[in-house]
Amino acid sequence: MSTLRVTAEPLTIHPHPNADALELAQVGLYRAVVAKGVYRSGDIAVYLPEQSVLPAALIEELGLTGRLAGGNADRVKAVRLRGELSQGIVCRPAALAGVDLAAAAAAGTDFSEVLGVTKWVPPVPPTMSGEVEPAPDLLPWVDIENIRRFPDVFAPGEPVVVTEKLHGSACLVTYSAADGRIQVSSKGFGAKSLALKEDPRNLYWRAVRGHGVADVAAGLARRLGARRVGIFAEVYGAGVQDLTYGADGRRDTLGYAVFDVAADIGGEVRWLDAQALLAGELPLVPRLFTGPFAIERVLELADGRETVSGRDLHLREGVVVRPVVERYSPVTGGRAVAKAVSPAYVTRKGGTEYE
Repeated sequence: MSTLRVTAEPLTIHPHPNADALELAQVGLYRAVVAKGVYRSGDIAVYLPEQSVLPAALIEELGLTGRLAGGNADRVKAVRLRGELSQGIVCRPAALAGVDLAAAAAAGTDFSEVLGVTKWVPPVPPTMSGEVEPAPDLLPWVDIENIRRFPDVFAPGEPVVVTEKLHGSACLVTYSAADGRIQVSSKGFGAKSLALKEDPRNLYWRAVRGHGVADVAAGLARRLGARRVGIFAEVYGAGVQDLTYGADGRRDTLGYAVFDVAADIGGEVRWLDAQALLAGELPLVPRLFTGPFAIERVLELADGRETVSGRDLHLREGVVVRPVVERYSPVTGGRAVAKAVSPAYVTRKGGTEYE
């Protein structure tokens, strides 16, 4: 998931092709449906992104009582309004009356705390949970920002790699060369420096043992001369999320696909090419494109059908973009990596979002 930041943003206004009383307000590459005439291109307004959970008072102020997602009807979710995709909410909350929104936009001010907006945290099924223990040496995963919100992460023409984004649950494995210890965690627990104690019922441990990840990680540490190796993969299948790719996790045929590798070499954590290091040793996420970056090409690849099963079973979640040469991004303040999510995925019915 992306990080949650509620910021003031400059708007570009487009006509709504199917509604005379509505318009489309563009933020980055996102578009949100707004009432016609409220905003003009160049105006500054507050953007509440998808997965925002809003307080009751703000929901009432925006006239959205009973119209948002979730059991409490308080979560912002992508919807189609009169045929157009609307992602997020554009508004000027009363709580920010008197605030110089243009200055706030230039400074990147985060209004989430002031407005009482929090990030939605998916429920955790029992098979993805379990007893945990402190894991200060665990190599954590990072939140990946959506390229529609941050379209300038990559320069036009920059050599990039685009891989398919799988709808499963992120499995974090850290191997420590000093004692041969394997630590396994989820994205949520890993962010808190917690590892899951081994349990044969646990989804992540079943996948790690079933695919022999520990031995591969140990071998990789020897080859690289690394103190620690992190292998980051998606665990998927029936019983994991609503998109299954033909794998049946309930029958122990869990799908497992590596999307990233990190190694602690000489005290420095480096992010490495998973395909170059692990091809033939562990399953990898499909690589869809290698070449010059073009935002139109990335958004085109984000849509369509999955390629994991080889049977075109269902829609694709999206894609992840990385530079061919790992680098820092001043746009994200971290790794230069971004995702693009399929509009069909975010508007599907009955989807699950366990983490």
